[in-house]
Amino acid sequence: MKSHQVSALTNDPRRLIALEAVHNFRDLGGYPTKDGHTTKWRTLFRADGLYRLTSQDAQKVVDLGVQTVIDLRTPKEVQTRGTFPVAQFPVRFHHLPIIDSTWNDGKTPDIEDTVEFLVWAYREMLTHASTKFSDALNLMGQNEVLPAVFHCAAGKDRTGMLAAFVLSILGVHEDIISADYGKTSEGIKRLIAWARINQPELADAYTNMPAKFSASDPRAMATIIADLKTKHGSVTDYLREIGVTQTTIDSIRKSMLD
Repeated sequence: MKSHQVSALTNDPRRLIALEAVHNFRDLGGYPTKDGHTTKWRTLFRADGLYRLTSQDAQKVVDLGVQTVIDLRTPKEVQTRGTFPVAQFPVRFHHLPIIDSTWNDGKTPDIEDTVEFLVWAYREMLTHASTKFSDALNLMGQNEVLPAVFHCAAGKDRTGMLAAFVLSILGVHEDIISADYGKTSEGIKRLIAWARINQPELADAYTNMPAKFSASDPRAMATIIADLKTKHGSVTDYLREIGVTQTTIDSIRKSMLD
């Protein structure tokens, strides 16, 4: 697709949900598919750390119609930082950790190039966490789960991969999927600006971590999608191989496409 068309779609003013303390909460609606459909608005959202939500933020999320929260973070992240305020707001909560430890808690290779590092990281994630992604997708395909939001810490890596899988199932063009992934860079900037005032230690953490850790270069996602198409025929074929059922695929398409 032409870059200006992709930009218009990812920058649709309905996409970003403005919240006080969460900065990468985005609607996956409004994207055209290769077979002429459009993804539904206000049905599935991707986000960063929902543990930061203020009461007003959480109410706004519920008012969007969200009835399911899928938390992709590690057990340590959940234990130390908390979760969506499930005690105060009526949502179904599912903790489905994708990885066991974050980059800050584990070893990463000495790769300087940002895209090369992200491609390495996502290939590792797919190698070791494929069944975790299939579990999350199969959950989304169940009745009465949507509207839903899924999230990790920054809404970039674990969330970005899951969003790419959902959009691939729906038949969204690869250029749009990669650009949607890349929009997180703006969310990171908003988060850091907010954190400098409200959570200086969080701002310091982002400032002091390697820049490649917080990057979301669309070329990395494009490479991963190309990988899967080369090795498996299509992203959806790959998802079937890792345990995503045809019932799930049909259900997500039925629920998410106009």
